[in-house]
Amino acid sequence: MAVDTARDGTSGGGEGDETVPLQKSVPAGTPSGAHSASCTCGDCPHGAREGHRRARDDFRRRRDELAAGKGLPAALAHSAGASRQWVSDELTRAARTVAERARDEGAIRLASLWRHTVIAAWGAVGVLLVGQLLSALAVGWTSGRTASLIAAVIAAGAVSLAAYLHRARGGALAPLIGEDNRLSTSRTVAAAWVLLAVYDILVLAFELAGRSGQSERRELIAGLELSRGAGLLTVLALSCAIAVFVRRTVTVRVQHQRLQKVRAERPRAADLLTDDAGRGSFCDVQYVLVSGVAVVFACVRLARQPDQLPDLPWSLALLVVVSAATYLTGKYAEGGRPVVLSVVRAREIGDLHAPIRTGDDIEIRGAGFVPPGAGEPDRLSRMVVRVGAVHVPVPLIPAGDGFSNPADATLTVPVPVEVEPGRVEVQVVTAAGVETNRYPIDVAD
Repeated sequence: MAVDTARDGTSGGGEGDETVPLQKSVPAGTPSGAHSASCTCGDCPHGAREGHRRARDDFRRRRDELAAGKGLPAALAHSAGASRQWVSDELTRAARTVAERARDEGAIRLASLWRHTVIAAWGAVGVLLVGQLLSALAVGWTSGRTASLIAAVIAAGAVSLAAYLHRARGGALAPLIGEDNRLSTSRTVAAAWVLLAVYDILVLAFELAGRSGQSERRELIAGLELSRGAGLLTVLALSCAIAVFVRRTVTVRVQHQRLQKVRAERPRAADLLTDDAGRGSFCDVQYVLVSGVAVVFACVRLARQPDQLPDLPWSLALLVVVSAATYLTGKYAEGGRPVVLSVVRAREIGDLHAPIRTGDDIEIRGAGFVPPGAGEPDRLSRMVVRVGAVHVPVPLIPAGDGFSNPADATLTVPVPVEVEPGRVEVQVVTAAGVETNRYPIDVAD
């Protein structure tokens, strides 16, 4: 009988989740060699990726139908508020299904990423070997080439071991993934400099072990002097300090509700160059570009002079310092707490002017209601408005390719009948769990 594999446990995709294969029987009537509906291999119509895509397409089709007024129950046609709430509930349920499929796909992608990191590590060793062989045709083989290959093999082996041990969290990329499940730009840049420094020291160590002459050993040890590696050490120390400081800064700002952070479905390579909303970030792009160019320059210097630390010119080191300072300033300045600026009665065309009463819609105007990365329907459905002591979920109102409500600057919610007349306070709770200021309104009897 054919067997299939499926994930064990919930689809939360949180830290410590494991992808455990279980054997399940194929349902009766399933062709030989086909996959069952519970398959999560991602390579068949019922896989996690295909399931996510289908759920997303179904949601978009349902959203467009409801936006056009199709599929509404006839019993709700007489009440605009009831029909709007019904539409919001339908879209919320569909959005949660899409989010669940996305978490399943993200967990599977993350668990399979470790193989790619191992392949990339050994692929780099292969490229180095080919380059050494081609360059040796002209000048011959040297002990430095042997030392560089041995150091590369040891480094690739260490990376492969780390990838296997952290295979459930992205392999060798696990230390580069932040608490928000995104690739960290600061950690990636620091890791590049650390790998370069470690590889260079390994090369020097193996060269020193292979030298027998006293003068040759002294020359190699002289290559580790501070005067030759001061630029590299400065950049290495700065990049590592920035990685630690950025993590601390983000943590403190999130705890004090000065920064809104929403967890991503899975880490992507684009996270290195974009903000949480997926938009290109100047601070991140320039930091990665300048640091990448400096790392390439240091690798070239190392290839030309493998018997000493790469002599990074101070002009290039200062360029990296300026780029790092720009990145750090941008990280400290981004974000902000959401704020309610005003609350007005939402008036339809033709309605009479009147005070706010229970059952009326109010429009909350402000900024920062939708934090970066919270534009997905499942995130939008988590927004809540506190009117007095009553918590009111923000209804999803479809419009075009997205939603007209909620928006980053405006929210529209009904005043529930449970609110007592008089002065009450309105407060918005975003998808990131951050609360706005309290804004008082008067509810008429």
